[in-house]
Amino acid sequence: MLTSKWHMYRMGLIDFWYYTNEEFYFKNGHILLRGSNGSGKSVTMQSFIPILLDGNKNSERLDAFGTKARKMETYLIDENSNRDERIAYLYLEFKREDPIFLKRLEWE
Repeated sequence: MLTSKWHMYRMGLIDFWYYTNEEFYFKNGHILLRGSNGSGKSVTMQSFIPILLDGNKNSERLDAFGTKARKMETYLIDENSNRDERIAYLYLEFKREDPIFLKRLEWE
């Protein structure tokens, strides 16, 4: 019997770090982020994995090298801003592929 699997389909950031409203799509549960050093690839992924999947926002989980240099506030409130608070949203959507349905489409 064929069973379907859940895959990460898309993730999004709203008013988080340098993102106003951004969505990233996964292909079969995989994603490729490209950019120069310091462009935010690591920050983007480090924000999703600890926060959304295990709820851990400890500073050592938000830094690629495991230091306590960055805190959640670093990603929410810009150092050059006069804001003292901010609400941001992160979301991760999963999609389930139904292999029986896909096979039916191939036959048609």
